[in-house]
Amino acid sequence: MYAFRRLLPFLRPYRRHMLVVIVSATAITAVNLINPWMVRELIQNIRVDAGDAAVRRIIQLAAILLVIFIVRAACRYLYLYIAHVMAYSFVSDLRVAVYDHLQHLSARFFADRQTGELLKRVISDTRDIEPLIAHYIPDMTVNVLLLIGVGIILFSLNSTLALLTMLPMPLLLFSNLFFGNRMRNALKDASHRLGILTGIVQDNLVGIKEIQLFTQEPQEHQRINEYSTDTTRILLYGLKMQAILSPSIEFLTALGLVIIVLFGGQAALNGKMAVEDLVAFFLYLNIFYQPITLMAQMNEMLHVALTGAQHVIEVLDIKPDVSDTSGAKDVGRLRGVVEFQDVSFLYNEHVATLKNISFSVNPGQTLALVGPTGAGKTTIASLLPRFYDVASGKITIDGIDVRDMTIRSLRSNISMVMQDVFLFNGTIRDNIRYSDLAATDEDIVRAAKAARAHDFIVAMPEGYETHIGERGMKVSGGQKQRLAIARAVLKNAPILILDEATSAVDTETEAEIQEALNELMKGRTSLVIAHRLSTIKNAHQILVLDQGQIVERGRHQDLIFGHGRYQRLHEANARLN
Repeated sequence: MYAFRRLLPFLRPYRRHMLVVIVSATAITAVNLINPWMVRELIQNIRVDAGDAAVRRIIQLAAILLVIFIVRAACRYLYLYIAHVMAYSFVSDLRVAVYDHLQHLSARFFADRQTGELLKRVISDTRDIEPLIAHYIPDMTVNVLLLIGVGIILFSLNSTLALLTMLPMPLLLFSNLFFGNRMRNALKDASHRLGILTGIVQDNLVGIKEIQLFTQEPQEHQRINEYSTDTTRILLYGLKMQAILSPSIEFLTALGLVIIVLFGGQAALNGKMAVEDLVAFFLYLNIFYQPITLMAQMNEMLHVALTGAQHVIEVLDIKPDVSDTSGAKDVGRLRGVVEFQDVSFLYNEHVATLKNISFSVNPGQTLALVGPTGAGKTTIASLLPRFYDVASGKITIDGIDVRDMTIRSLRSNISMVMQDVFLFNGTIRDNIRYSDLAATDEDIVRAAKAARAHDFIVAMPEGYETHIGERGMKVSGGQKQRLAIARAVLKNAPILILDEATSAVDTETEAEIQEALNELMKGRTSLVIAHRLSTIKNAHQILVLDQGQIVERGRHQDLIFGHGRYQRLHEANARLN
């Protein structure tokens, strides 16, 4: 129940709702306890007195029942509606909290998780908790009150008969534990596998072109079918346990009625128990076993809800690898003097990705990073905005360690244009404005013109209001790049990171994008990652990386005559061009 306890703080804002639900549940319980007693009173009245007083008493009992049924209907409304208001508000708050927590986790966390699995944690698992709040907790309140109230009444009517009817209770508890635990484990396993299946489907839908291109539809069908069938098999096992549990509970509760018929009937015949008390005992015992049966039937819902709660808490309990340190300051706008001082980094404890990297770059200068795939170029670009933290050494901007800045203020000073541009499913205007939500339409047009994007935007039927689809599917690669550049222009940050920003476009488009990038880089501290060495000829400093170390550094004209790795990279580029 650790997960449930961890969720309690999210219920605190709804304490008044909970109070209304509990009061309503108590009133409903009281009404349910009165009903059989009214029947007992009616039978006793008919048996003992058949005169005018009996008629008046019957009318009085009917009036009382009418009033309490009206009260029960009103309480039932409050009980059902307020419980759902509380539950859905709780789920909304929890869902937002999980999403906010995910936003603050580091890139290392997302590298190890599938998007579909995380999507399930945010949407499905939080939704699964709703019945716990709206139904299980309120119903459990009513059921516990009923059990206590009915138990007291049963013993007051006939303590010996009450004790006899308790004989099936150990078997009821054993059935709940034995079959309930198996059902819970099966449902938990099925939920876990469903999360994996969701992640696979998510990946396949994103990579549908690759699946079709390589004609892997049969293989993907088989993989999805295996996971889906396996999930269904485990789920059906859990439901089988539920199917065994429910009739078992019903049978064991029926034994209590058998006991009443056998022993209670004889007591009534022998005059040891009044007929009205026997009828009342029957009615109360039926109420007594109803909560037990209901709780058994609610086992599946409870286990699904608690499994969802466990999944949610697993996310909320993850501590971010990168977070604001104690005393971190909002540094405002920086000049952009970037320095790496003996920086090392490890993706895991066994493999060092960067080893003792040192360099500095000043505002208005361009530092280029080149080298083979896996040399550590993108890692350097990721360390500067603290997507990861260094293992040793330090990174400073204007002499301030980036770990002494708030993450928000640090990243507000950095713009990035990546090779794999991400655009949101919205309009062109919304995507450009994303870097500065306060920007005016004039600011957006100005940024688009600087990025050489304005002409193709206005040529579209809806111009800046054109919807570009999920991940920008409705625009070309070169157009995506220019929209990303426009977004960076609008942000107007002093530090710019360009990661293979022109590698995926044709020569003509590259020339247009490079022209826009040159405009963007003016006056900024620029870190450029490039495979095409023609794009970095004018860099103030070039670092050649290999296996996480700097093996050469200098300007283009110096390095191409250095008979080293850069010269070989330059010759290879020349042959390709």
